[in-house]
Amino acid sequence: MSASPHASTWKDATRGHLRTAERGGTPPPPARALPPASRGRRRRSGPGGWRSTLYRWDVKAIPYVFITPFFLTFAAFGLFPLIYTGWLSLNRVELGGTPEWKGLENYTDLATSEFFWNALLNTFTIGVISTVPQLLMALGLAHLLNYKLRGRGFFRVAILAPYATSIAAATLVFAQLFNTDYGMINGVLDWVGIGPIDWKNSKWPAQIAISVIVTWRWTGYNALIYLAAMQAVPQDLYEAASLDGASRWRQFISVTIPSIRPTIFFTIIVSTIGATQLFGEPMLFGGSVGISGGSGHQFQTLSLLMYEKGWITGALGSASAIAWVMLALLLLIGGIQALVSRRNRKKLGD
Repeated sequence: MSASPHASTWKDATRGHLRTAERGGTPPPPARALPPASRGRRRRSGPGGWRSTLYRWDVKAIPYVFITPFFLTFAAFGLFPLIYTGWLSLNRVELGGTPEWKGLENYTDLATSEFFWNALLNTFTIGVISTVPQLLMALGLAHLLNYKLRGRGFFRVAILAPYATSIAAATLVFAQLFNTDYGMINGVLDWVGIGPIDWKNSKWPAQIAISVIVTWRWTGYNALIYLAAMQAVPQDLYEAASLDGASRWRQFISVTIPSIRPTIFFTIIVSTIGATQLFGEPMLFGGSVGISGGSGHQFQTLSLLMYEKGWITGALGSASAIAWVMLALLLLIGGIQALVSRRNRKKLGD
């Protein structure tokens, strides 16, 4: 009966260890021979094998395959319109006409246009008088809902209902409420002895009315964001403040506000961006003169001016220039947010 290959290998290794021990050296560890099947498997699936290559391609390529639809969609509906609008802003383009290269002439025309500066100022004022009250009321509502109240779940859903309402429905209802002749707002003002206010044809009343619509729609949304941030504040801080004798108001000022400061800054930036793009509320509120922002352009925003230039007067080059100015404003706001966030992270790190 012949010896197996494994037995002969073991014998050879044993003889070598004995010879080394007789010479006074330290014998090396015995070598272990791999079975023939394992050696064949290693040769077939080694670093140069087709299975290993296929595995590497699978690991590296499959993630890009999954995200390819997003990049294709973004390139078709995001990147291409952006680049094409930038090219149009450097041309004089009429609806149905041939582009005529003008360089920066559209931008210089905006710099000397009183309508552009009026729209920019209106965008700023409407943004301020809608964002500040909105965020203050959202903070107050979130603070109330953060306590254990009866029906707290119902109130959380109820404050989000305005956000779920469409812009058209909300604006049309408020347009009736602010109607000069038969609106309920003027009726209440007349009851307390204040004369009727022309909410559409006067500058500040019109901007206040539009700001009320914006505030009504977005206060609940921001309140829920603040509420989520407040619930992440450690309760130990409130317990320590309570032991020190701090009232609920002092806890809100000294504990809650500093703890949710990044969230507050985030909502300020998002609300500012939304105010820069304000379009639906003033257009529907003005009715037949909504595109021009009223009879005297008293509440025309940058978005309304862009729409009027592009689709009413047909000046697509000027409309594209306004769009790029709005993009520059949004990038400026985003840059400020990044700087402030970096500064806050450095303070926390110190």
